[in-house]
Amino acid sequence: MIVKIQLADLHPALEDPALNSMNFLNEVAQEYPDAVSLAAGRPYEEFFEFSALHRYLDIFRQHLVDDLGQDPVQVNRTLFQYGRTKGIVHHLVARNLEVDEGIAVDPEAIVVTVGCQEAMFLVLRALRAGPRDVLLAAAPTYVGLTGAARLLDFPVRPVATTDSGVDLADLRDQVHRARAEGLRPRACYLMPDFANPSGTSMSLADRRTLLDLAAEEELLLIEDNPYGLFPATESRRLPTLKALDTNSHVVYLGSFAKTVLPGARVGYVVADQSVADAGGGRGLLADQLAKVKSMVSVNTSPVAQAVVGGVLLAHDCSLVAATVRQRTVYADNLRYLVHGLARRFPAGSSVRWTVPAGGFFVVVTLPFPVDDALLHRSAREYGVLWTPMAHFYGDGVPVHALRLSVSAVTRDDIDRGLGRLAAFVAGEVARREPGPGVR
Repeated sequence: MIVKIQLADLHPALEDPALNSMNFLNEVAQEYPDAVSLAAGRPYEEFFEFSALHRYLDIFRQHLVDDLGQDPVQVNRTLFQYGRTKGIVHHLVARNLEVDEGIAVDPEAIVVTVGCQEAMFLVLRALRAGPRDVLLAAAPTYVGLTGAARLLDFPVRPVATTDSGVDLADLRDQVHRARAEGLRPRACYLMPDFANPSGTSMSLADRRTLLDLAAEEELLLIEDNPYGLFPATESRRLPTLKALDTNSHVVYLGSFAKTVLPGARVGYVVADQSVADAGGGRGLLADQLAKVKSMVSVNTSPVAQAVVGGVLLAHDCSLVAATVRQRTVYADNLRYLVHGLARRFPAGSSVRWTVPAGGFFVVVTLPFPVDDALLHRSAREYGVLWTPMAHFYGDGVPVHALRLSVSAVTRDDIDRGLGRLAAFVAGEVARREPGPGVR
């Protein structure tokens, strides 16, 4: 007899819309291959070079010999065997953080992960200790965080955001409200720089105030920073929360997907918090995360790490230096898209949009609710793809907004995509207007 499994007999999160979001958006793109995609947050592809993989692997191999003193047998073992759970490029990641972000961290406080997604999962798994634990997250929230939390039965409570990032007053209220209900808020997840999906960034003053709040409330902050190296102007970047953190209140998530190579699937987590055991001993939170990782993925691919390590070594461990071309493309595309929206939706229009200071994303507010069915119509009838903002709230409430991405497109793509978007919006408004004689 063929085994038949009922979805209802599997983990409840598998029926949650959050777990369908990424697959759904990929499937829509495949279903309409001729549509212009302003949806994907993938990095720019024109700078990918196959030959570069070999060059960076060789640079890292030479580093193992010259700087770490490994003989040929050790080099082969490092690159081809199962590796150290915490990673083999942790020392280079630490140097990168110091060079680019002014973050001084013990390399042993770093766990190199299979993309930033695993880093999130490890942190949430370690923090979710019992049924009283809840996670706070600035809403709208990256769907990968929401999905990971639901797989771990970790309730997520949204925190309001403003045009300048997380609403600090609401964060304090949410902490107090949770505690009044007998719950234990373990951490707040947020992206202070060019957030996905909102594009918002926190001011320096708000960052300092947030850290003060975290200290007062004894609350961890989970800082996710995939877009921080991509400001839209050459003005000085603001320090990360982790760079300002003097009391280990910030767990820092990093990724090389946007800066080096998404296909390598290499990310990391900085977890330098002290953890005391029952016997009075102390270690790092990173050590506990490594235990979780050893049971999830064993270790991150040494070959993938070596490619990333080679890129870091080739640029003196500065990703700012390594991403000059990408930064120019993203900044130009962001300005071009915002100006294109202004040309197609003049002042007085019911269409509004954000103007982020950097990153990949612009949020467009429309005079009608946006959902997945409407995305299909946009792709089928108008040939343009975008992301419904409802995916980033997850509460089923209709949202009158969509997200556009500027990262994986050219100026011609933007022109064609915005022209089709304008036609879609005009067609949808006309479709919803009452006919003659109808009030």
